[in-house]
Amino acid sequence: MSVDQGTVKRVARLARLKVSEEDVPRLAGELNSILGWIEQLNAVDVSNVEPLTSVVSMKMKMRNDEVTDGHYPAKIVANAPAQEDAFFMVPKVVE
Repeated sequence: MSVDQGTVKRVARLARLKVSEEDVPRLAGELNSILGWIEQLNAVDVSNVEPLTSVVSMKMKMRNDEVTDGHYPAKIVANAPAQEDAFFMVPKVVE
């Protein structure tokens, strides 16, 4: 894939970047070399490589999935404009 000067101008316009005419050929060359690197990466065989979420193997800390009141309901509603029995009170919006 090759990027021409027209494509550079179009991408600059879409990205809302002000690019001068003398910078367009240089940017086209830079974008072409970036795409060349991507083509090299696409040529690498990764079919036997497991996907990673981290470069260091670790086990995620998990907690039990249980419903609680947070054990401090008074703190949770302390700054609420209106509350009753540790519940937020909101204006009625539907009749």
